[in-house]
Amino acid sequence: MEVVNAIGRRKSAVARVYLSEGSGKITINKRDINEYFPSGILQYVVKQPLNLLEVAEKYDIKVNLDGGGFTGQSQALRLAIARALVKVNAEDKKKLKDQGFLTRDSRKVERKKPGQPKARRRFQFSKR
Repeated sequence: MEVVNAIGRRKSAVARVYLSEGSGKITINKRDINEYFPSGILQYVVKQPLNLLEVAEKYDIKVNLDGGGFTGQSQALRLAIARALVKVNAEDKKKLKDQGFLTRDSRKVERKKPGQPKARRRFQFSKR
């Protein structure tokens, strides 16, 4: 099997994934997943599509992660891994889609408007 690549985005985070056959090692920006995401919850989010298809020990994953915070990065990585798994085996698409792993979450931070302290918050109104 040759290397399969896919991309995932969430907020301002971009994850480029290179999936190849191996022993289940996940390397993010040349660091191990346990070092890059010390939180168990974020590691769980990243591994969700692999655990759903029960292929966690079958593929090595090399990742370039850029931008955003750790939550956005982990969700972008989850989308990229799911897309790569569909490229490897198209029959897995229905399972992943039913769980929502192939849906791009397009919500972004709303911009701050002039004359207001935040995007929607207004300064306190004073009648007198």
